[in-house]
Amino acid sequence: MAKNKRRRLTTEDIVFDTINYIILTIVIIVTLYPFIHVLAVSFNDAIDTVRGGIYLFPRKFTTFNYVSILNDPEIYNATIISALRAIIGSVLNVIASIIVAYAISRRDFVLRGIVSKIFTYSMYFTSGLIPYYLLIRDLHLMNNFLVYILPGIVSAWNIMVVRSYIDGLPASLVESAKLDGASELRIIFSIIFPLSVPVLATITLFVAVGQWNSWFDTMLFCSMNPNLSTLQYELQKVLQSTQQFTQQASFDMGLRNNSNSVTPESIRAAMTIVAVVPIMMVYPFLQKYFVKGLTIGSVKG
Repeated sequence: MAKNKRRRLTTEDIVFDTINYIILTIVIIVTLYPFIHVLAVSFNDAIDTVRGGIYLFPRKFTTFNYVSILNDPEIYNATIISALRAIIGSVLNVIASIIVAYAISRRDFVLRGIVSKIFTYSMYFTSGLIPYYLLIRDLHLMNNFLVYILPGIVSAWNIMVVRSYIDGLPASLVESAKLDGASELRIIFSIIFPLSVPVLATITLFVAVGQWNSWFDTMLFCSMNPNLSTLQYELQKVLQSTQQFTQQASFDMGLRNNSNSVTPESIRAAMTIVAVVPIMMVYPFLQKYFVKGLTIGSVKG
């Protein structure tokens, strides 16, 4: 069998590839440098960090910043709360999304058009922050863990994406299951769910990241209960304390030369890494579904 000859690269091809490599290299550097810098600061001695000049590598390596965070009961409890709301919120959102999406994808559902329009309108029009706050208060969800879960169970955008994906599945699968006597729930969880793993993995990532990074609802509804504080809210408080940390305080702290000290900047860097790492660990497992699920779930109307 004759081997296919590779096409010879022209001068235009070489120039085009070179420019692409240069641009992509710059993009990678710009994207990775902030994270690497924060990582270096988080592992550098807090007092030494005040001197500045930390770029890619820590100058005086230490893990005391992380020890301070992990030994803080408030940070430990906040991490658990963030993890619980991310896991529970993602699971319930996926279950609700696939059930509602399956219902409005059925052509024999009488209220299909009306329900679809209601979900569509809700994506463009909201009541505003004050009515939402009053609603949460009247539902007695203030300083309650359920305030993290209940409002986010149903997402109109996720439902529409899953519905578009289900519309692309063969209708004969559902018809055959009904002829065999399968119930609607059996069809959803035994047929539709396994076939919709790519799009469900995609919305799971969206919801999990949103829940993990959320802090504004904690400030609004659970600020009076420290047991319900989230990791991102604690990070936000550290950021506020960093802004109030003056240069004079930095100088005075440097004079003490205590290697077992922390500064708001060092704690902020360490907390940022702690907040980012869990999502970075989850993303590779869902990446293979991400492009396929989002593309297929969005192209059909």
